[in-house]
Amino acid sequence: MILFAIQVLVEIQVLVKTQPSFWFYWFTFCGIIMGGYFVTAASISGLIAIAAKPKDSILANSTLANSILANSILANSTLPNPSSPAKLQTTTNQQKGYQTIVADIKLSVLSVIFFAFGAACFMVFYGWGITKVYTQWQIQGLPYLFISYFVVLLLQDTYFYFTHRLFHLPIFFKFVHQGHHRSRPPTPWTFFALEPIEALAQASFLLLITLVIPLHVGVLLGILFTMTIWATGNHLGFQIVPYSRSSFEWGRWCIGSAHHLVHHQRYTHHYGLYFTFWDKLLGTQDADYEANVEAVSSRSSTTVPSKFIHDHGFLNYGFLNYGFLNYGFLGCS
Repeated sequence: MILFAIQVLVEIQVLVKTQPSFWFYWFTFCGIIMGGYFVTAASISGLIAIAAKPKDSILANSTLANSILANSILANSTLPNPSSPAKLQTTTNQQKGYQTIVADIKLSVLSVIFFAFGAACFMVFYGWGITKVYTQWQIQGLPYLFISYFVVLLLQDTYFYFTHRLFHLPIFFKFVHQGHHRSRPPTPWTFFALEPIEALAQASFLLLITLVIPLHVGVLLGILFTMTIWATGNHLGFQIVPYSRSSFEWGRWCIGSAHHLVHHQRYTHHYGLYFTFWDKLLGTQDADYEANVEAVSSRSSTTVPSKFIHDHGFLNYGFLNYGFLNYGFLGCS
């Protein structure tokens, strides 16, 4: 979201003799981040809507549509009748889904303020020359670019795991993290829905890391890009990646939407951001997760007309009652 903004604002600092004010940066980043959030979430939601339309849809028979079907609750062998009274409950689920999406949007707009604050601080510090960010890759050498990228991802994952677990303590949860868990399951609108304190905590890490570790500006942008894409993918509410042995092995060590979906149902499991090793090491990995994922994914050939998705509210994320508790639509991480 803020990749382009950082590039533009760095160029502005080079071109103008006086550094823009903190509030100029803050206002600019508020607009860029907020715009990026709406574009990202709306685009993904729109793609899901297109993929879930009836057969005349251009994507109805696409890989995405088939993957949504195969790795969703449709993998369950028992499905409700589209014409049954269950549709009344589905309508209620749809209404609740819309309400939680609106709540996610409101919370996301609020969290933008704090991420923009961190980004504005970085630009001011960069102008003062007190950050470790550099623009000439020769300064540290090419190998260091790759090393620093993965080191920061590991540090960020560690920081996220322990702060995330801290925020789930009863003394903190209500005020620091509860808003993020309104959507069960999460939707593309959830990934940026953070309480102010949590948003400030995550933004602070990104700022502090630039003051401690030498980072090429391209590496910093790569980290921000990775964080945005990964967080978005973790909150899709279903698994897009079709099942395969390679994707299953990848999912054993790297977190995906299926893995994080468990966390949004059972708060005592799966606290990581990128990798699963802290969950495994500290006993917060669901003991049955991998076995259940593989079992459900192996039945991924099951298909159901896309009209069924629309009639039963899956498009509107009203599918909590159709197998969520037993990994019915988890696919593989």
